[in-house]
Amino acid sequence: MPELPEVEALAHHLREHAEGRTVTRVDVASMTVLKTVSPAWTDLHGREVTGASRHGKHLDLVCGELHLVTHLARAGWLRWSDSLPPAPPKPGGKGPIALRVHLDGPGFDLTEAGTKKGLAVWIVRDPGEIPSIARLGPDALEVDRAKLGELFAGRTERLKTALTDQSLIAGIGNAYSDEIMHAAKLSPYSTPGKLDDAALDRLADAMRQILLDAVERSVGQSAARLKGEKRSGLRVHARAGLPCPVCGDTVREISFADKAFQYCPTCQTGGKPLADRRMSRLLK
Repeated sequence: MPELPEVEALAHHLREHAEGRTVTRVDVASMTVLKTVSPAWTDLHGREVTGASRHGKHLDLVCGELHLVTHLARAGWLRWSDSLPPAPPKPGGKGPIALRVHLDGPGFDLTEAGTKKGLAVWIVRDPGEIPSIARLGPDALEVDRAKLGELFAGRTERLKTALTDQSLIAGIGNAYSDEIMHAAKLSPYSTPGKLDDAALDRLADAMRQILLDAVERSVGQSAARLKGEKRSGLRVHARAGLPCPVCGDTVREISFADKAFQYCPTCQTGGKPLADRRMSRLLK
């Protein structure tokens, strides 16, 4: 899933390559991705791209008074092309293309792999009209140590859950939450409201450092290279069974539903593997 660093890099790419160009045509290959009816996608035709920004994990292409906002969900992506084919993608086709934006020359496709569809597109005058943006917490890059303490006061869920709750902190997903907790030497099962000052200090430092490093690696990369860049910088996420690059212990995994998270027992849990309670219940 694209998270804060990748979406920030995509916004930067659009500012560099799309800003100042005119939207000549929008092709909708999958009507299910459109979550708004008015303004229509055809209202974007003839408008100049005036900017691009990010709201949490939402990508915002600004076209004058209108915003084309996208949430890429788990398997969505933006594919930039210096030359798009003139024929529109087939509506309802089996291919990955959901929506195509033609600019005066280049353009991009919004695509989604797999069968579980979560890609969402809104065309609005104010991004604050979008419910998932309206309920966002503060952006993760704007959360300092004092703010983190305020946000976590009295919280009783697991730390993993809190870090990925977009209404609490915006922009962090499954991968970077694993990386942040590993860097902070904290268990995913820690209780946020019970973290002491030293733990909160480490967590705030890790959050900022991990995200800023990822943004620095990602910004300036072409959209096609961003996924590989993300994978190359991960220390524990998606590395189950491999040695921890810090201590050499084997990275472990907890699986649930269609998700999983990874951690290092030595670095994060005092050498003790975490109990996978969901799996335990299935085995009873």
